[in-house]
Amino acid sequence: MSAATRGIAGAGRDDITQLPDLAGSTGRVAPVRDRMPIYVDLLPPCNAGCPAGENIQEWLRLIKAGDEQAAWRQLTSDNPFPAILGRVCYHPCETACNRAGLDSAVSIHGVERYLGDRALESGWRFEMPIRRSGRRVLIVGAGPSGLSAAYHLARLGHEVEIRDGSPQPGGMMRYGIPEYRLPRDVLDGEIGRLLDLGIRIVTDHPVTDLLAEQTEGGFDAVFVAIGAHLSKRVDIPARDAGKIIDAVSFLRDVASGGRPILGRRVAVYGGGNTAIDAARVARRLGVDESMVVYRRTQEQMPANLEEAAQAQREGVTVNWLRTITSVDDALTVEIMELDEQGRPQGTGRFETLQADTVILALGQESDSGFLQQIPGLHLDGDVVQVDKTSLMTDVPGIFAGGDAVPSERTVTVGVGHGKRAARNIDAWLESIPLQDEPKHPVVHLADLHLWYFGDHHRRDQPELPVHARVSDFEEVVGGLGAAGARYEAARCLSCGNCFECDGCLGACPEDAVIKLGVGHRYRFDYTRCTGCGSCFEQCPVHAIEMIPETPR
Repeated sequence: MSAATRGIAGAGRDDITQLPDLAGSTGRVAPVRDRMPIYVDLLPPCNAGCPAGENIQEWLRLIKAGDEQAAWRQLTSDNPFPAILGRVCYHPCETACNRAGLDSAVSIHGVERYLGDRALESGWRFEMPIRRSGRRVLIVGAGPSGLSAAYHLARLGHEVEIRDGSPQPGGMMRYGIPEYRLPRDVLDGEIGRLLDLGIRIVTDHPVTDLLAEQTEGGFDAVFVAIGAHLSKRVDIPARDAGKIIDAVSFLRDVASGGRPILGRRVAVYGGGNTAIDAARVARRLGVDESMVVYRRTQEQMPANLEEAAQAQREGVTVNWLRTITSVDDALTVEIMELDEQGRPQGTGRFETLQADTVILALGQESDSGFLQQIPGLHLDGDVVQVDKTSLMTDVPGIFAGGDAVPSERTVTVGVGHGKRAARNIDAWLESIPLQDEPKHPVVHLADLHLWYFGDHHRRDQPELPVHARVSDFEEVVGGLGAAGARYEAARCLSCGNCFECDGCLGACPEDAVIKLGVGHRYRFDYTRCTGCGSCFEQCPVHAIEMIPETPR
């Protein structure tokens, strides 16, 4: 056996990315072995699809192993807000989940929420940093991106101060997401844990001169994480301008305890998640009719499908392919049609809709005007231009992320930006070049050999009955509970990574697979292996590859 052969038993990604497909079994046993198995670790699609960069498969494994606190610590090594994201994330991990092609995706967000709630109930705390760097970092904005960056920077030993113009921290999590989706005790509980790490949060402090605050505070670096708190405006002829309000201000008012008088009928103009939230909030404020007016089709609507469906179950109606042209005693809307490119075009035909209040939800912008005075810092409209990898602006030491940069504006993306910015700020402060390590190839459903698969559909989370929802802001969707969370974790297929099922051990006709003990997996004895491929063909999760035999 060659030296190359002896060292390949634990080979990984770099050994397999350029290999030919030798998975077939034709002529698999020959007088001279021409192929051999290796153990590999591939990237599960849930991990690949998570904007926060969580190692989802690993914390699901820890729950299956019965160690919930270890699972929570694994999860929070990437995302400090599992109880929040378990509620408000639109879970692209589940869209990517291979199990969706068999019966239904693992309820990853449901298990994440369970872990977050379990930690709050049990008083689990973050471990304190083991060192202090002596460096100070200023963060502008106490939303998901700023809070996430503060958490990761504090864990790296840096002193962190957040300054925010609102009365309480949380950003759009507090002032944009309604309580029926995110109870405020959950939000406060997860933010409060950050204070134990020594993070200082200064509220009611809008930053107007960033460079002055950086200099006066002796900060070595800055992370700009302002949210998109400004509504985009549109000119709609209106006899009574008081009938028109913007969605961001409306949601903020309600989140702050206000109860605006809307009348009997409300029309929300827009098709995003903010529009859906505004329409659902209006129902809870007692309006008889809450409707959405959207200029495109249902298939083109950018709002999350689950949230839109919830709204319709609660009595919100949607007027598709309609655009508001004027607001008088009633709304005048033009009927739209899609052209050959799928874009809405006016038809010259009009309708009248009745509404006492119009809520505009046509997009949001960041309040980034205070950054325009900084020499060398470039903006494109309201967003800051940054290096896509490092998130640093053209001004050394000033970084930006979340809604402040070109990206999808979601809580989970913001949390992921905060983590990435913290890592890059730390490297910049320490003058260490930072390079992203190449990821393993993603493993897909067609790559798996699921001989052990059973038909086990996901557990649904309980929901308030529709008639009980619109009278107050009680949380609509409940949690899985301990049994449901363990059940869902057990549905994980462990795509691409060995979970020690002993299948290869039992399938090998030559006893060439050596078990190394629980948690240590296996190795191949190539003096016995014939290259038959039985281990590869039975491996349910594709943790084995067949590669060409290395010449002697």
